[in-house]
Amino acid sequence: MIGRRAFIGSLSGALLADPLGAYAQRGKVVRIGWLSLGSPITFATRLTAFRQALGELGYPAESTFIEQRWAEGRDELLAGLAAELVSLRVAIFVSVGTPATHAARQATETIPIVMIAVGDPVGTGLVASLGRPGGNVTGVSNLAVDLSGKLLDLLREIAPTAGAIAVLLDPTNPVHPVYWREIQRGAEKAGVRLQPVEARKPEELDHAFTVIARLNPGGLVVLPDPLYLIHRARIADLAARHRLPAIYPARDYTEAGGLISYGPYTPELYRRAAAYVDKILKGAKPADLPVEQPAKFELVVNLKTARAIGVAIPQTVLLRATEIVQ
Repeated sequence: MIGRRAFIGSLSGALLADPLGAYAQRGKVVRIGWLSLGSPITFATRLTAFRQALGELGYPAESTFIEQRWAEGRDELLAGLAAELVSLRVAIFVSVGTPATHAARQATETIPIVMIAVGDPVGTGLVASLGRPGGNVTGVSNLAVDLSGKLLDLLREIAPTAGAIAVLLDPTNPVHPVYWREIQRGAEKAGVRLQPVEARKPEELDHAFTVIARLNPGGLVVLPDPLYLIHRARIADLAARHRLPAIYPARDYTEAGGLISYGPYTPELYRRAAAYVDKILKGAKPADLPVEQPAKFELVVNLKTARAIGVAIPQTVLLRATEIVQ
């Protein structure tokens, strides 16, 4: 029989050896650090999907606290917000997007990090490979790099005579240079000239569209970016004012008046992130959990906007649409 003192010693050793696993098994309070470059209003439905999935996995709201930190489009705040979450001794990070994931990883090498909607985690140096991430980062990629070429292809179906296409991008976003290289390869094959237009801050958006209007392209591709997502209604309105066919990387834009969007089904990305959190809290190591890629995509077309700017959406595109906004 094991003596009481020996039992306590062995239990303490187990807790030290596997703090997250023991933490989850004892049913104690779970404290999750949530870091995003976005805003709570923009990401409300995504956070709800994450919470619901956690609940279904056995993490009730009354004992599962999500410490939320939102940079609201200001990437210079991310490092400080990540440091705050580390100081709160969260059990695990959930980081939304590439800039937030980089900030989380720079803040800690020991706290597990579950990333969501990171376009190119290997190319941006967040993981060693999709199959064997290594380190303390794993999670869900949104495959945005591969999708950037698809955005260009869809836009060319809508605007087949466009000889030049503008691309709205932020050079400070660590994954945008990767997106740019991918979309440039597609443009070269199609014989289309790309015109990069930069917008790093909200106050630069109006000027960016003034530049776009002067360039007079046949269409616009908006690259995935938390800042652009926050200001999606403004971007969609500016594109409509210039009667510019534009394609976006998420349905949020078409719901806000954008013409067409194509991208991963975002609620599923956040539900899958909850599954990663569950596995890690039960003892799995991020280094051993392969990065997942989205399996479900959606093409959304806003016919009201199409009529307003005088663009005829081809039947071939409408037949492939997941949803049509009338």
